Amino acid sequence: MKDKVFKTPIVKKFEFDEAVASVFDDMLSRSIPFYDEVRKLEIALILAEQKEGKKVLDLGVSTAKFLLDLNSKMEVNMHLKGIDNSQAMLDRATQKCQALGADIALGFADMLTYAYNQEDIIVSNYTLQFIRPMQRVELVQKIYDGLQEDGVFIFSEKVVFEDKKLDKQMIDIYYAYKKSQGYSEYEIAQKREALENVLIPFTIEENKQMCYKAGFKQVETIFQWANFITFVAKK
Repeated sequence: MKDKVFKTPIVKKFEFDEAVASVFDDMLSRSIPFYDEVRKLEIALILAEQKEGKKVLDLGVSTAKFLLDLNSKMEVNMHLKGIDNSQAMLDRATQKCQALGADIALGFADMLTYAYNQEDIIVSNYTLQFIRPMQRVELVQKIYDGLQEDGVFIFSEKVVFEDKKLDKQMIDIYYAYKKSQGYSEYEIAQKREALENVLIPFTIEENKQMCYKAGFKQVETIFQWANFITFVAKK
Protein backbone atom coordinates (compact mmCIF):
# COMPACT_ATOMS: atom_id res chain seq x y z
CA MET A 1 0.00 0.00 0.00
CA LYS A 2 1.07 3.55 -0.68
CA ASP A 3 1.97 5.75 2.29
CA LYS A 4 -0.80 8.32 2.82
CA VAL A 5 -0.54 8.50 6.62
CA PHE A 6 0.16 12.23 6.74
CA LYS A 7 -2.29 13.41 4.09
CA THR A 8 -4.76 14.18 6.88
CA PRO A 9 -4.19 16.28 10.04
CA ILE A 10 -2.21 14.46 12.73
CA VAL A 11 -3.90 13.74 16.04
CA LYS A 12 -0.95 12.20 17.92
CA LYS A 13 2.81 11.82 17.93
CA PHE A 14 4.35 9.31 15.54
CA GLU A 15 4.06 5.66 16.56
CA PHE A 16 4.41 2.31 14.82
CA ASP A 17 0.74 1.41 14.88
CA GLU A 18 -1.43 -0.43 12.35
CA ALA A 19 -1.81 2.67 10.14
CA VAL A 20 1.98 2.92 9.79
CA ALA A 21 2.56 -0.85 9.60
CA SER A 22 0.18 -1.19 6.65
CA VAL A 23 2.25 1.20 4.50
CA PHE A 24 5.65 0.84 6.16
CA ASP A 25 7.56 -0.76 3.29
CA ASP A 26 6.47 2.03 0.95
CA MET A 27 7.22 4.64 3.63
CA LEU A 28 10.78 3.36 4.02
CA SER A 29 11.52 3.20 0.31
CA ARG A 30 10.19 6.73 -0.31
CA SER A 31 11.32 8.42 2.92
CA ILE A 32 14.87 7.11 3.33
CA PRO A 33 17.30 7.93 0.49
CA PHE A 34 18.94 4.82 -0.99
CA TYR A 35 17.17 2.62 1.55
CA ASP A 36 17.12 -0.39 -0.79
CA GLU A 37 20.80 0.05 -1.67
CA VAL A 38 21.79 0.31 2.00
CA ARG A 39 19.86 -2.87 2.78
CA LYS A 40 21.62 -4.68 -0.07
CA LEU A 41 25.01 -3.37 1.13
CA GLU A 42 24.42 -4.62 4.67
CA ILE A 43 23.25 -8.00 3.41
CA ALA A 44 26.31 -8.33 1.16
CA LEU A 45 28.50 -7.58 4.19
CA ILE A 46 26.79 -10.31 6.22
CA LEU A 47 26.94 -12.79 3.35
CA ALA A 48 30.67 -12.17 2.91
CA GLU A 49 31.19 -13.98 6.22
CA GLN A 50 28.17 -16.25 6.34
CA LYS A 51 28.63 -19.44 8.34
CA GLU A 52 26.42 -22.35 9.36
CA GLY A 53 24.57 -21.54 12.57
CA LYS A 54 25.64 -17.90 12.69
CA LYS A 55 23.13 -15.78 14.60
CA VAL A 56 21.78 -12.57 13.07
CA LEU A 57 19.43 -10.44 15.18
CA ASP A 58 17.44 -7.54 13.71
CA LEU A 59 16.34 -4.90 16.22
CA GLY A 60 13.11 -3.22 15.17
CA VAL A 61 12.42 -5.90 12.58
CA SER A 62 9.19 -4.11 11.49
CA THR A 63 7.73 -6.08 8.54
CA ALA A 64 10.84 -8.32 8.28
CA LYS A 65 11.86 -6.99 4.86
CA PHE A 66 15.57 -7.00 5.75
CA LEU A 67 15.62 -10.54 7.15
CA LEU A 68 13.48 -11.88 4.31
CA ASP A 69 15.93 -10.48 1.76
CA LEU A 70 18.85 -11.93 3.71
CA ASN A 71 17.10 -15.28 4.00
CA SER A 72 16.53 -15.46 0.25
CA LYS A 73 20.22 -14.90 -0.51
CA MET A 74 22.11 -16.88 2.14
CA GLU A 75 23.76 -20.12 1.05
CA VAL A 76 24.08 -21.72 4.51
CA ASN A 77 21.65 -22.09 7.37
CA MET A 78 22.11 -19.04 9.57
CA HIS A 79 19.76 -18.39 12.48
CA LEU A 80 17.73 -15.26 11.73
CA LYS A 81 15.69 -13.53 14.41
CA GLY A 82 13.89 -10.22 14.61
CA ILE A 83 12.30 -8.44 17.55
CA ASP A 84 9.94 -5.48 17.70
CA ASN A 85 7.73 -3.81 20.30
CA SER A 86 4.98 -3.14 17.75
CA GLN A 87 2.50 -6.00 17.47
CA ALA A 88 1.09 -4.46 14.28
CA MET A 89 4.54 -4.70 12.67
CA LEU A 90 5.06 -8.27 13.90
CA ASP A 91 1.67 -9.35 12.54
CA ARG A 92 2.73 -8.09 9.08
CA ALA A 93 6.14 -9.74 9.43
CA THR A 94 4.58 -13.07 10.43
CA GLN A 95 2.20 -13.02 7.47
CA LYS A 96 5.05 -12.33 5.05
CA CYS A 97 7.31 -15.03 6.52
CA GLN A 98 4.53 -17.60 6.39
CA ALA A 99 3.59 -16.68 2.82
CA LEU A 100 7.22 -17.06 1.71
CA GLY A 101 7.95 -20.11 3.84
CA ALA A 102 10.87 -18.32 5.51
CA ASP A 103 12.31 -19.81 8.69
CA ILE A 104 12.72 -16.58 10.64
CA ALA A 105 12.11 -16.32 14.38
CA LEU A 106 10.06 -13.28 15.37
CA GLY A 107 9.46 -12.02 18.89
CA PHE A 108 7.57 -9.27 20.65
CA ALA A 109 10.19 -7.62 22.84
CA ASP A 110 11.59 -4.32 24.04
CA MET A 111 15.18 -4.01 22.81
CA LEU A 112 16.02 -2.10 26.00
CA THR A 113 15.26 -5.11 28.22
CA TYR A 114 15.81 -7.96 25.75
CA ALA A 115 18.17 -10.74 26.91
CA TYR A 116 20.87 -10.64 24.22
CA ASN A 117 22.56 -14.03 23.99
CA GLN A 118 25.98 -14.10 22.36
CA GLU A 119 24.76 -12.88 18.98
CA ASP A 120 27.16 -12.89 16.01
CA ILE A 121 25.62 -9.93 14.19
CA ILE A 122 23.11 -7.37 15.41
CA VAL A 123 21.45 -5.07 12.89
CA SER A 124 19.50 -1.92 13.68
CA ASN A 125 18.24 0.15 10.78
CA TYR A 126 16.96 3.62 11.70
CA THR A 127 15.83 2.39 15.12
CA LEU A 128 18.22 3.81 17.74
CA GLN A 129 17.11 7.33 16.83
CA PHE A 130 13.73 6.61 18.43
CA ILE A 131 15.32 5.68 21.78
CA ARG A 132 15.80 8.44 24.34
CA PRO A 133 19.48 9.53 24.42
CA MET A 134 20.40 8.19 27.88
CA GLN A 135 18.63 4.90 27.22
CA ARG A 136 20.32 4.72 23.81
CA VAL A 137 23.75 4.76 25.44
CA GLU A 138 22.66 1.99 27.81
CA LEU A 139 21.21 0.00 24.91
CA VAL A 140 24.44 0.10 22.90
CA GLN A 141 26.26 -1.16 25.99
CA LYS A 142 23.79 -4.07 26.21
CA ILE A 143 24.31 -4.77 22.52
CA TYR A 144 28.08 -4.85 22.99
CA ASP A 145 27.79 -7.16 25.98
CA GLY A 146 25.40 -9.42 24.07
CA LEU A 147 27.72 -9.98 21.11
CA GLN A 148 30.25 -12.75 20.61
CA GLU A 149 33.88 -11.66 21.04
CA ASP A 150 34.22 -11.08 17.30
CA GLY A 151 30.65 -9.85 16.93
CA VAL A 152 29.52 -6.99 14.69
CA PHE A 153 26.90 -4.28 15.17
CA ILE A 154 25.58 -2.77 11.92
CA PHE A 155 23.30 0.23 12.29
CA SER A 156 21.89 3.01 10.16
CA GLU A 157 20.76 6.35 11.55
CA LYS A 158 19.57 9.79 10.61
CA VAL A 159 22.17 12.26 11.93
CA VAL A 160 22.54 15.96 12.63
CA PHE A 161 25.56 18.10 11.85
CA GLU A 162 27.46 20.29 14.31
CA ASP A 163 27.63 23.02 11.66
CA LYS A 164 24.12 24.49 11.96
CA LYS A 165 24.18 26.07 8.50
CA LEU A 166 25.22 22.77 6.92
CA ASP A 167 22.60 20.94 8.98
CA LYS A 168 19.86 23.25 7.65
CA GLN A 169 21.11 22.76 4.09
CA MET A 170 21.03 18.98 4.50
CA ILE A 171 17.48 19.13 5.86
CA ASP A 172 16.37 21.26 2.91
CA ILE A 173 18.01 18.83 0.47
CA TYR A 174 16.29 15.93 2.21
CA TYR A 175 12.87 17.61 2.00
CA ALA A 176 13.45 18.23 -1.70
CA TYR A 177 14.19 14.51 -2.02
CA LYS A 178 10.91 13.65 -0.30
CA LYS A 179 9.02 15.94 -2.69
CA SER A 180 10.65 14.10 -5.59
CA GLN A 181 9.23 10.88 -4.12
CA GLY A 182 5.69 12.22 -4.31
CA TYR A 183 5.20 13.64 -0.82
CA SER A 184 3.49 17.03 -0.61
CA GLU A 185 4.75 19.93 1.50
CA TYR A 186 1.76 19.37 3.77
CA GLU A 187 2.65 15.69 4.32
CA ILE A 188 6.29 16.59 4.99
CA ALA A 189 5.28 19.25 7.54
CA GLN A 190 2.80 16.89 9.21
CA LYS A 191 5.38 14.14 9.62
CA ARG A 192 8.00 16.59 10.88
CA GLU A 193 5.57 17.72 13.58
CA ALA A 194 4.63 14.13 14.49
CA LEU A 195 8.30 13.17 14.85
CA GLU A 196 9.30 16.17 16.96
CA ASN A 197 10.85 14.93 20.23
CA VAL A 198 10.19 11.36 19.09
CA LEU A 199 13.08 10.98 16.65
CA ILE A 200 16.20 12.45 18.27
CA PRO A 201 19.30 12.11 16.07
CA PHE A 202 22.94 12.23 17.21
CA THR A 203 25.89 13.63 15.28
CA ILE A 204 28.21 11.21 13.49
CA GLU A 205 30.81 11.69 16.22
CA GLU A 206 28.28 11.13 19.00
CA ASN A 207 27.25 7.83 17.41
CA LYS A 208 30.88 6.74 17.13
CA GLN A 209 31.78 7.77 20.68
CA MET A 210 28.72 5.96 22.02
CA CYS A 211 30.07 2.77 20.44
CA TYR A 212 33.63 3.30 21.62
CA LYS A 213 32.41 4.00 25.16
CA ALA A 214 30.54 0.68 25.11
CA GLY A 215 33.78 -1.09 24.23
CA PHE A 216 33.72 -1.48 20.46
CA LYS A 217 37.27 -1.48 19.10
CA GLN A 218 36.51 -0.21 15.63
CA VAL A 219 33.69 1.94 14.24
CA GLU A 220 33.52 2.74 10.52
CA THR A 221 30.99 4.38 8.24
CA ILE A 222 30.19 2.44 5.07
CA PHE A 223 27.51 4.66 3.52
CA GLN A 224 26.29 8.24 3.74
CA TRP A 225 23.80 10.37 1.86
CA ALA A 226 23.31 13.81 3.39
CA ASN A 227 22.02 13.16 6.93
CA PHE A 228 21.55 9.38 6.59
CA ILE A 229 24.47 7.16 7.47
CA THR A 230 25.38 3.51 8.08
CA PHE A 231 27.90 2.41 10.70
CA VAL A 232 29.73 -0.86 11.34
CA ALA A 233 31.02 -1.39 14.89
CA LYS A 234 33.29 -4.36 15.61
CA LYS A 235 33.76 -5.83 19.06
